[in-house]
Order: sequence, then C-alpha cells, then structure tokens
Amino acid sequence: MPPQKSLQAFLATARAALTALPSKRTTPLHFVVGNESADLDSLCSTLFLAYIRSHSPPHVLHIPLCHLPRDDLLLRPEFAAVLKYAAVTTDDVLTLTELPGGDNGLKPEDTRWLLVDHNVMTGSLGQTYGNRIVGCIDHHDDEGKVPADAKPRVIQKCGSCMSLVVEQCSEAWEALAKREEDDGNNSKEVLPIGSQLAYLALAPILIDTANLGNKDKTTAHDERAVEIAEARLRAGFESGSGGYDREAFFAEVAALKEDVSYMSFRDIFRKDYKEWEEGSLKLGTSSAPRAFAFLVRKAGSEEAFAKELEKWCEEKDIDVMVLLTTAKDDGEFRRELLIWARGGKGVVDAVKAFAEKGGKEKLGLGTWGEGKLDLEDGEKGWRRCWTQERVEYSRKQIAPMLREAIKGVKN
Repeated sequence: MPPQKSLQAFLATARAALTALPSKRTTPLHFVVGNESADLDSLCSTLFLAYIRSHSPPHVLHIPLCHLPRDDLLLRPEFAAVLKYAAVTTDDVLTLTELPGGDNGLKPEDTRWLLVDHNVMTGSLGQTYGNRIVGCIDHHDDEGKVPADAKPRVIQKCGSCMSLVVEQCSEAWEALAKREEDDGNNSKEVLPIGSQLAYLALAPILIDTANLGNKDKTTAHDERAVEIAEARLRAGFESGSGGYDREAFFAEVAALKEDVSYMSFRDIFRKDYKEWEEGSLKLGTSSAPRAFAFLVRKAGSEEAFAKELEKWCEEKDIDVMVLLTTAKDDGEFRRELLIWARGGKGVVDAVKAFAEKGGKEKLGLGTWGEGKLDLEDGEKGWRRCWTQERVEYSRKQIAPMLREAIKGVKN
C-alpha cells in the first residue's frame, strides 16, 4: 500500500507528473478540476477530492488543477488563508499556468477529467478536453453533458459542492484517518493530515451556507458534511494541540472573501466570473460580495461605475452581462442584480422579455437607486439594476434562466 503523503508532498508529486517531459509522462493523466469562477468551493473541492482519490484504491494519481491563471490566486486571499490550515501555500497548488503547452502540450486522448462544482467543462479547457470527462460531482442544474456511465456521476442540489464531495469520500477519508492513526502522529505542532483536509472541507461549506445559517441554501448534505469534517478535526486535536472554533474560522474566511476594497474594478469583475456561449452570443456573469452602493461609491458616481463595467464587457466581448451582488444589511442577507443587454435588437428584446414577463416577478425585482444605473440606448443597449427580494435565487438559477431566454437569438 503506497505511503500516505502530506498535502504538500502530494502536490509536489502531482506537479512532477504534470510538468514531466512527454517522453517521461505516464499516461493517461487523471485530473480533478473545478469551474471557471474558481471560487473557494471549486478550489477546495478540487484539492480535497484529488488527494482522497489518489490515496484510495486503486491509488491512481489525480492531479488537482485550479481553474485559473496563477496570477489570479492573488485575488483570492481567503483561499490562501484556508491553505495555511492545511500546511500548504498558493505556491504549492497547480494552476492553468502550469498546464503544459506547445510541443509539450497534453493530447486530449492522454487525459481523463473529473469535474467538481460544474458539469460542463467550459473555456479553453472545454474546447480541448471537453470530451474526456470520466466523472463529476456537482450541485448545479444537470445539463446532460456528463456521460451517463461516468463514475462518479453525482449531481444534486445543496449549498456547497464540497458537501457532496465529503459524502462521496467519507468512507475513504475514514480509512485514511485510521491508517494515519495506526502509523502514529506524535507531533504536537502539526495537525494530522485528516484534520488539515477537514479545514479544506469546512471552509467552502461554511461560506456557501453562511455558517449553516442560510435556510435557503443549507441542506441535509451540508449539515452532514460539516458533522463529518468536524469529527475529523476533533480527533486531530486530541492527538495534537490547539482547538477549533467554527464561528471564528468562518468569520476569518468570510472577512477575507468579502474585502474587495483594495481591488481594481477589473479584478472585482474577474474574481468570480463565469461565461457561457449560446449560439453566437456570449453571456458573462460576475458575482461581487459587496452591494452596488459600495461599488458606486468606490467608482465615484453611477456613470463612472457604468464605464468600468463597460470596459470589462468590451474586454471579454460580452453580449449579455450579469452582475450579481451580495451583502449583509443590519444582519440581513441581501441580493441585487444588474443585467446589461449589449447586442442588437433581438438580444435586447429577449432580455427585456425575461425581465418583464417572468424574471421580475419570480426573482422579486425592484428598481435600484431610482433607476440611476438603468440605460436604454440604441448603441449601448439596455441595462437595468434591481434589488432582489427572492434571495434564494443565485447565479445557479439565474444564469440558466437567462441562457434559455437568449437561446436561438441572433446578434
């Protein structure tokens, strides 16, 4: 049985396998990858699942690939903070930057891909490797692209994808913990590997469910996963030193995730960005952890903020832009929504129909800021900004609704 490695040693092994010269590679290479937004859920789920699968029968190395360029890790201080609890740093993880290209590039047939936190591979990875998917664990709407015989093929609704990952890996995780216990961990300074993995598991679940307090997002899957992970932590602290405070851990990670005050608008828009192509149209979606009032103040005026958003749309060549904000106001969770149809008349009509005929009532939309961010211009398109009363609707639900609305529309 292969020895159980620390997370840092495992990542070093994965790096060596990924960056080896073609003549030295053992193929096929197995990857675990999250979605393009590369949020905490995707990143932590990728690392956790790759580690567990690599250390469980049949002990095939799974390379955890963070779905973003290395430079973009700087936009995710919350991820760096969580990694410290697992005794690794962002220097240890693997990103798109490390993916071999050119003469050393990976042939699609020499790869196998296991998706977490999405069930359709998008972007440049999807264009090259989209037909090499062998498994999926996800909590979004099933788009029917993952093969029916994929193993695993778990697509269920819950607050955090990590919750499904923990459930799927619970027996293997327990076995690894037993092995570690039998091998002995005499260090009083370093937590057992099982406990380090527990922090990776807990962070996205607590963030995505507001510390299990968001009734619209928290499910039995999430509660069960937290129970499993915290049991592993308690076992680890019995053999080492220190303690675990859920409230303090959640507060630390949440504060880092929500702080965008130091970021440029381009960084805010790209930190949590996803896009889809529907025919000739591109739908771009960004999620920001601060309200529009904050963003407008940061820009200096509504007009200045709109110009910043326009620059982002032009850079990404977006036909329909969606910006979703979240914030807490006097302890109450709130959402806001901006949609900008920038294409031709057909695109504008489709988006207006979505907003006025169904979306407005379903999402509980109300005019934001007396319409100061709204626009109706023949050249620049149609834009509306709303407060969103139905906070249970996030990008997971709104993006598919909009994709359906613009399907078949010509630009």
